[in-house]
Amino acid sequence: MAKDDTKKKPNHLDRSIDLGMDQFGRFVRLRWLWLVLLGIVMWYFIVAIVPQLSPPTPGLIFTYAFQILFAVMFIVIQFGALFWFLGRPRLYWVLPGETGVTFDDYKGNPEVLEAARRIVTLLQGVQEFRDIGGAPIRGLLLTGDPGTGKSYLAQCMSTEAGVPFAYASAASFKAMFMGMDVLMIRRLYTKARKLAREYGACVIFMDEIDAIGASRGGGGGMGMGMMGGMMGMGGTGSLNQLLMEMDPPNIETGWFKKIMRTLGLAHGRTQSQPVLTVGATNIPDTLDRALLRPGRFDRKVHVAAPTDKYRPEVIEYYLNKVQHEENISIAALSARLVEYTPVAIKHVINEATIIAHFDSRDKVSYRDLIEAQDVHEFGLRQLSELTSIERRRLAYHEAGHTVACYYLMDRYFPAFVTLHMHGDLEGAAAFAAWRQKETIITNSKEDIQARIQVALASRAAEEIFLDVNLNGVTADFASATRMAAMYVGAYGMDGTISSILAFPQVVGGGGGMPIPKMAERVEAVLQAQMKEVKQLFHNHSEAVIAVAEALIQREELVADEIKELIDEADSRKVMKSVLDDFEPLLSLPESTNDHSTVTNGNGRGNGTGSTTSRIIDSTLNSERNNFQIPPESNDIARFMEDDKPYWL
Repeated sequence: MAKDDTKKKPNHLDRSIDLGMDQFGRFVRLRWLWLVLLGIVMWYFIVAIVPQLSPPTPGLIFTYAFQILFAVMFIVIQFGALFWFLGRPRLYWVLPGETGVTFDDYKGNPEVLEAARRIVTLLQGVQEFRDIGGAPIRGLLLTGDPGTGKSYLAQCMSTEAGVPFAYASAASFKAMFMGMDVLMIRRLYTKARKLAREYGACVIFMDEIDAIGASRGGGGGMGMGMMGGMMGMGGTGSLNQLLMEMDPPNIETGWFKKIMRTLGLAHGRTQSQPVLTVGATNIPDTLDRALLRPGRFDRKVHVAAPTDKYRPEVIEYYLNKVQHEENISIAALSARLVEYTPVAIKHVINEATIIAHFDSRDKVSYRDLIEAQDVHEFGLRQLSELTSIERRRLAYHEAGHTVACYYLMDRYFPAFVTLHMHGDLEGAAAFAAWRQKETIITNSKEDIQARIQVALASRAAEEIFLDVNLNGVTADFASATRMAAMYVGAYGMDGTISSILAFPQVVGGGGGMPIPKMAERVEAVLQAQMKEVKQLFHNHSEAVIAVAEALIQREELVADEIKELIDEADSRKVMKSVLDDFEPLLSLPESTNDHSTVTNGNGRGNGTGSTTSRIIDSTLNSERNNFQIPPESNDIARFMEDDKPYWL
């Protein structure tokens, strides 16, 4: 019994004392600043005033209090100003309707637009959505190549939803000092929730979110040393704070309700305000897994460039914003601007307006758009001072690529050929370029063979029309060899099933070749395609000569000019062929009847054909006699990708 008496249950007084001590301890922890200030005042009173042995006057007390308050406020203001200047991210707040763009202005991706409409519907009727038990979407991740319209879509969503919109650059949250990034993200979401309480919801758009949302498994953390920690380069505080803000606990953040709850005048369950975080990135694979889980980025939408079906409406939308000629073909522009993003299309059209303005015209023409596209892809033209022999060599070299592309590559068209250098193609003395007519995903055996022939067409043209071998084919041969190696060892287009891609050491340049007689088979493919393209030039020699000679005179040719030259050359060839077919009829023996005029026609017909042949032979013989091969020099070719133009 004595043992039981020592374990008495705590009575009501004991519980009250414990509760009072807990409240006092909480007060000390939360109000320590006031306790420090009170201690300073008491110390100053004991040290400075008590030794005077006379009670202080009210004015003296007010003076001392003012001095202390001024010192405290001076320190607070200094630190506040420092943190305010250092804690300003690149952030722009836009109220509803100020973006000026709606879903009607978003073109080219109807599937993406439909996903955005659903999210806006949830933002507009979030309370009705909660009434049926649903939770508001907290995050939307937009991925895609630069210029596909990710930020533009976020602005449209904000306008349609009628809520405030915050545009933030994620890289600007990387602060100089450690902890500032956490403070900036916290302030951003605090203001967003305040606006959400006023407008019903709020949208935060973070561009290039991978700047703060990169995976934490890459050896980050505090391993950067003291300077890395002091200067904000180490740690993942910004990511951790972003994770918490996107999926916060149910806590009250409003100051008014905090006071009411402290005074005991407000009770009930707290609810977080509907804040939608829209992130955009080009490299989603680098984002942290915790950021991608449901509850943070609930939805992921890939924004791609417009397809062939929807690209015309993007072109028409931006073209209607400028003064342009009425006869511009939207279909023709769409065929030229394959795989262009909306931003790139807008840039080309704006560049065309600049060209028209400085040409003293008030409307954009189709020719302006072509020139603007060439400037966009190849850079500004740099005039080349070429000798007559170099001009002719380069002209026939590039004419070979151009004519081969015209006849062999059905899904492409020769778009541009020039003898001048361009700013974005350093080292290319001349080049021929072609563009897709449509979006291309797959290539057949004949397509690969055609591309190999186009690459080898420069050497074929040199040998047939100039009777020389030039050193400018280095990039062409390298490209053709690479395609032939893929033709044999990767695509299995010569009957091979084994793939060299299964042996990374071979692709990387080490180890032996796993496919038997790989080099011989690649060379056989190249030789076969060289014979094919030479035969093509023998059949269409007039077209090669027409393009090359026009290039020598004009120095640059665009798609319409190239097509016109080749079609005219083919017409002359057809006419010559027809005359040759009638030659037996025109060669009948002379007679004394009324049909003797046929003999004269025969003479004229043969004379015409022989004259054409003599002109071509004279041109080629003159070239062969006057052509001098300069000493071997360094290669001026720049090695480009397979599906890019070939450069000299």
